[in-house]
Amino acid sequence: MADSPAQFKKQIAVLLGGLIVFLTVLLMPQPEGMTESGQRLLAVVLLMAIWWMGEGTSITVTALLPLVLFPLLGILSSKEVAPNYGNHLVFLFLGGFMIALAMEKWNFHKRIALVIISLIGTNLQRIVFGFMVAAAFLSMWISNTATTMMMLPVGMAVVRQIAEEASLNGVRNSESKIAIQQSVGLVLMLGLAYASSIGGVGTLIGTAPNIVFAGFYKKLYPEFAEITFFQWMVLAVPVVCVFVPLVWYYLCRFVAPIPFKEIRFGENEPEVIENELKALGPTNHAEKVIAVVFTMTALLWIFRQPISLGSITLPGWSSLFAHPELLHDATVAMAMGILLMLLPLKFGKGMELGGRTEYFVLDWGTVQNKIPWGILLLFGGGFALAAGFEKTGLDQWIGAQLADVATLPLVGVILFICLAITFLTELTSNTATTTMILPIIGAMAVAANYHPLMLMIPATLSASFAFMLPVATPPNAIVYSSGWVTIPKMARAGVVLNFLGAILVTTLVLLVVQKVFL
Repeated sequence: MADSPAQFKKQIAVLLGGLIVFLTVLLMPQPEGMTESGQRLLAVVLLMAIWWMGEGTSITVTALLPLVLFPLLGILSSKEVAPNYGNHLVFLFLGGFMIALAMEKWNFHKRIALVIISLIGTNLQRIVFGFMVAAAFLSMWISNTATTMMMLPVGMAVVRQIAEEASLNGVRNSESKIAIQQSVGLVLMLGLAYASSIGGVGTLIGTAPNIVFAGFYKKLYPEFAEITFFQWMVLAVPVVCVFVPLVWYYLCRFVAPIPFKEIRFGENEPEVIENELKALGPTNHAEKVIAVVFTMTALLWIFRQPISLGSITLPGWSSLFAHPELLHDATVAMAMGILLMLLPLKFGKGMELGGRTEYFVLDWGTVQNKIPWGILLLFGGGFALAAGFEKTGLDQWIGAQLADVATLPLVGVILFICLAITFLTELTSNTATTTMILPIIGAMAVAANYHPLMLMIPATLSASFAFMLPVATPPNAIVYSSGWVTIPKMARAGVVLNFLGAILVTTLVLLVVQKVFL
């Protein structure tokens, strides 16, 4: 962790600061309406948030705190906490990482990267924008987690290739390449994660909070017309179309450590890319197998469940089984990851790679050495926090505090809800947040004589717009694993976008909801 005395002192300050806040919350008078266990959980949440954002210790070490503190403080037993670290979503990521490793092992990711660069061009802004548009569009139809997982290895390969072929102020050396890789890597990784989260709100099936909202609204307010797929898109697609370009401009203009205008490609760049592609040679057997598995994975993710397109419903393949509800995206990811370790190369004859003969597309040694196991534990820590919120009732207490906001003008109520949900989701599952908060928001709207949609819709959208922490959303956590994104950098970039997203959602809700739904 610490690589200098100054860094060590900073970590000690963060660790002590977190402990002081932790003890202060534990010892202060219990807030009215909050349970005793809820107060203890709040202390743990604040401790973990400070250590995560300040990088007082490894993010993985912080993620393991619930295993110790929850039982000690009477929040959850060890038996209840531990399963969160084996959540099925953890294995979704593991399977996705295995596919990404296979691509990297056989240089297939480099081939894809070179093809993308040759098609899009070598203008860095255009490359970033192209990735963000692709991620946003895919996330409208499949999970933003799957989208980010599929595009991560390609994006990482593009960054590495850019660093190899570009120069900084005309200088080509190792320091220049590192600086370019860190600058482009940070922006492209953040852009990929943020665009995936933003794109997910575009359709009712794009992200779990949308589905939760549609189900709650139909159940709680049967007297109102059901929200149609098309109606939701009329509202949400403009959010995507406006927000993605804004995020792209902000990242390229204000977040990149090195302004993109200072990074230059050689005049013969198209020839360089073409030569690099030729150097890779024709697509080999291993690459073809990986391409097939990669495509199969994407299609199985997309068509696992029935897809409703207004009056047309596309059946899902899971309905072919007796218990389709038992099949998840994690099932697909792990099945494909295991398949890669079972598929022989050239019918058992093997292929040469790095001076040795490989007989299978992927081997356990590669998985064991290169999987970011700490990131998987980080996911588990986030799931443990969500379980704690549900068990202690702290989520209900937070939701109840929103009731007093109804006295504000409508624009103030919507903006406050957007900000509250956004920052709450930084530390909890957005699915858990919407499940907990939407009934409260709907009741608050009715009590204040507002239509429920005027408050429920912005709450739903905002649950997907948490951009500050890796634990906030799966896309954030996935790109954090790239190594180019640190928590302080993500937090600095994300806090601005949290406020920008709240303002954008508030504006569009006021302009569109009444015209489309009411």
